Amino acid sequence: MTLQKLYSYTRQCIQQFDLIDEGDRILVGISGGKDSLTLLYALAGLRKFFPNKFEIVAATADLGFGEFDLSEIQKLCNELEVEYHIIKTDIALILKEKVQKGSYCAMCAKLRKGAINNFAKEIGCNKVAYAHHQDDMIETMMLSLIYEGQFYTFAPKTYYKEADLTVIRPLINIPESDIKGFRNKYELPCVKNPCPLDGTTRRQYAKELIAKINKDNPGVKKKMYNAILKGKIYEWN
Repeated sequence: MTLQKLYSYTRQCIQQFDLIDEGDRILVGISGGKDSLTLLYALAGLRKFFPNKFEIVAATADLGFGEFDLSEIQKLCNELEVEYHIIKTDIALILKEKVQKGSYCAMCAKLRKGAINNFAKEIGCNKVAYAHHQDDMIETMMLSLIYEGQFYTFAPKTYYKEADLTVIRPLINIPESDIKGFRNKYELPCVKNPCPLDGTTRRQYAKELIAKINKDNPGVKKKMYNAILKGKIYEWN
């Protein structure tokens, strides 16, 4: 995927779901992986010519799992002229001391998002952008079906009244394969996830299951995506 194609995909999604308004100050959550760095590239470029003028700031929540060298991401942010922050947290310690192993992933995600959202409010942002892509959306739907017995996935835009903060996901129209292509083409400085459970989660199981179904029934992943768009999920209204 070229940079111009990334801009086109992202702009289409922003306009389709009305994600960015005039004057928005958006915190871009950077995990260090290919998805969040692709989102950073997309929004850093779009802010220069998108009809609604907006600002972006980038931040990474350091969970405390061990060595986490973010110097190359800082360098990339400097090149893209994006302010960058590292949020130090004790999330790893909290998980180790207070959370049962089977609940690690859900609690970690909750604490991480809480740290990002709180920091966003501290620096005057009214929106937070996360880099969930099309495959993430389909995997969340599959997880919901298997473990919760409902047809559900996250929305492109969610307003949290208690925090007076809106979360947006500008990459949900982009397949993960295109993001991998962008990472390789532009040599993104990805940082390995230091989480000890990386690659062994329920989400990884859902990813592999969907890949097998799509291999046996070519095109089914696209049909799942279209089913989500047409599914009238209540939080999307």
